[in-house]
Amino acid sequence: MKRISIWCLFGLFAMGSAAWPQGKPAAEGIEKAVAALEEKWLQAMKANNPDMLAPLLAAGFISTSGEGKVTGKAESLADAKTIHWESASYEGGLKVTTFGNTAIVSGVFNGKGTDGTGKHLDQHERWTDTWVKMPDGAWQCVASHGSPIKK
Repeated sequence: MKRISIWCLFGLFAMGSAAWPQGKPAAEGIEKAVAALEEKWLQAMKANNPDMLAPLLAAGFISTSGEGKVTGKAESLADAKTIHWESASYEGGLKVTTFGNTAIVSGVFNGKGTDGTGKHLDQHERWTDTWVKMPDGAWQCVASHGSPIKK
């Protein structure tokens, strides 16, 4: 049996570690990319423009409201067309956690505006969005949930 020199083992280890996925930098890149998409979502709300939001949502997107109402992509976009935000912001930043090609984002939303019937909205809610990297490489939100924060 041949003995492998320490330098040969070191070389094999060095080549193997170069090919091994580096978790932290990759995760940080995903976190920044998905946080930027959440900011686009917020900008779409501020601009009262659901057409800006549409590409961020997957075809099978589902949203669950704090009241338990479940809507798909088409209904969510239709609802977004009727809401006019006077102000909309995230409070305290976003928390992004990655799991391979999935990212979970949570935050707090504050918004004031009116719905389609003219009813005043004063929302303060904690939300969680689930993003998935699609086969074409784009990140899209597949699920969203918001719960009102009681004052």
